Amino acid sequence: MTWFRVDNRLVHGQVIEGWLPYVAAHHLVVANDAMAQDDLRQQITLLAVPQSVETHFVRLEALPATLQACGDSVLVLFEDCKDARHASDAGIAMKCLNIGNLHYAPGKKQLLPHVAVSEQDSEDLRTLLQRCIQLDFRCVPSEKVRDSIEQLL
Repeated sequence: MTWFRVDNRLVHGQVIEGWLPYVAAHHLVVANDAMAQDDLRQQITLLAVPQSVETHFVRLEALPATLQACGDSVLVLFEDCKDARHASDAGIAMKCLNIGNLHYAPGKKQLLPHVAVSEQDSEDLRTLLQRCIQLDFRCVPSEKVRDSIEQLL
């Protein structure tokens, strides 16, 4: 299984304790241009990831080749909706995109306690919906999937 998640925190406890086991991931791919260039941040992040999970920090443009090399059992993390849309634009096939956390900021609309979207986020998510990508709004796998699609339209 390849699971795609948007979470502006990237790697943190919910990902390590909840999503990695849920996906049975052998690979964790952090698809983020800034993180791919930040060796110190990568080293700190690796301290939290189980050694049994191979971790890849890649630029968005390298995601297709990375996924092909990883095979199955992959958890892909995007920092924002724009990056998820960029991956879809590049031909990455996503059946489902988990929207785990998008912090509130001025100018954003609060959809759920853990999700606040800007106009750009809404546009990106609407585009993904038009591509028949299911949006899964939840923090952890044990939560009920929440439907906030009507709020995006």
